[in-house]
Amino acid sequence: MNDYAANLDRALSQLPELKNSGERFKVPEPKLLTEGKTTVLENFANIADILNRDPDHVFKFLLKELGTAGKKEGTRVIFQGRFNFDVVSQAVEQYVNEYVTCSECGRPDTHLLKSDRILTLRCDACGGHRPVKKRQVSSIVKEDALIEGNTYEVRIDAKGRKGDGIAKVDKYTIYVPNGNKGDIIVVKIKKITGNLAFADFIEKKG
Repeated sequence: MNDYAANLDRALSQLPELKNSGERFKVPEPKLLTEGKTTVLENFANIADILNRDPDHVFKFLLKELGTAGKKEGTRVIFQGRFNFDVVSQAVEQYVNEYVTCSECGRPDTHLLKSDRILTLRCDACGGHRPVKKRQVSSIVKEDALIEGNTYEVRIDAKGRKGDGIAKVDKYTIYVPNGNKGDIIVVKIKKITGNLAFADFIEKKG
């Protein structure tokens, strides 16, 4: 019996440590900042660390999903173009579903293995595994960069003749009362007409 107990202890000690065991797995929300015609994901390094994945792998996936170019700069990444919170969150969630979450038990305690040119997701919690399918096209749809009734964080780039602040998001020009050039503010989209959007001022950031 003592030999059995010793063997059991030895076997248990060799099991992989589950990084998120006993804790609710929660991916940090993207912290975004619009700088000119670019979008900065300020907490990129933190997201990659929580996912326990190679930052380069996460970065390349996000570029493909967003259909844009970009660069890493310290702990953040910079995307060419303007992307709102929902779009970037969807891209991160897609990465988690494809490259992190086990399809058998739903846990994030997994790692990636490549064998014979096939990338496989293996679970340290249940032992399950599945091939990771390479998708050819992005699932992100960018046509609806703005939606009436939604709130967005924008930077005022100019002032209109009537004193309204003017911001640009994707193909849209947004007019906001009380916005001053250089301000980063939260707005609620009231009406969209073609490429023009009219918004209510909610609050100033910073």
